[in-house]
Amino acid sequence: MIIEVCANSYESAINAEQGGADRIELCKDLHLDGLTPAYEIAKKTIDELKIPVFILIRPREGDFNYSNEEFELMKADIVKFKEMGCKGIVSGILNEDKTIDLKRTKELVELSRPLEFTFHRAFDIVPNPIKEIENLIELGIDRVLTSGQEDSAIDGIKLLEKLIKIAANRITIMPGSGVKSINIKEFIAIGANEIHGSFSKNNKTQIEVLEEIFYTIISKFNKV
Repeated sequence: MIIEVCANSYESAINAEQGGADRIELCKDLHLDGLTPAYEIAKKTIDELKIPVFILIRPREGDFNYSNEEFELMKADIVKFKEMGCKGIVSGILNEDKTIDLKRTKELVELSRPLEFTFHRAFDIVPNPIKEIENLIELGIDRVLTSGQEDSAIDGIKLLEKLIKIAANRITIMPGSGVKSINIKEFIAIGANEIHGSFSKNNKTQIEVLEEIFYTIISKFNKV
C-alpha cells in the first residue's frame, strides 16, 4: 500500500516523510482544495526530501475549465517544476460541460513526461466516470485521484470498487478524501493499492496519524 500525503508546506511534507509517507503531493491553500505551490517552497521540499514529490498544477480555485492564459501558465509551471526535479505532476482540465478536455489534458501529460501524471479530483464531477476512466487510460495517465464522486471516499466506495475492477491495472485508482486509520481496511478490501490524504487531526500530529494508518495496514496483511 502506497501512502501519498497532501502537504501544503515544507514542514508538513517533512512531517509526512518522518511519519512514513511514500510520496508527497505538494500544493498550497488546502482550504481552496489545493492550488499550485510557490516555487521557493517547492524547490526546498524537492531538494531536501528523500521520497518522491509530486506537484499540483491548479492555477486558481473554482471550476477546472481554464482560459488560454491559464493553460499557458499551467504548461510553464510544469516545465519549471520538472527542472526543479519533482517526480510527478497532478493536474487535469475539464470542458464547460464537465467532461474531460482530452486535447488539453493530453498536452499536459506529454509535457510532463517522463514524469508520472495523476489526474486529480476534477474526475469527481465528470458526468460519466466509467467512460472517462477509459479516456484517461487511452491518454496514458498513471493514476486518478478520486473520492468515488462523493464528499468522502468511504461514501464513494462502491464506485471506487467498480473503477478498480474496470481499470484492471491499466491505471491506478487512488482513493482520497476522508481516508483514515479506522476505514483503511475497507479500501484494501476493494483492491486499492494507493491512498491519498492530509492525515491530520486537531488533537494528533500528522506523524501520529500516519503511524496509526501503517499499524492498521500491517495488521491487515499479517492476517492474510
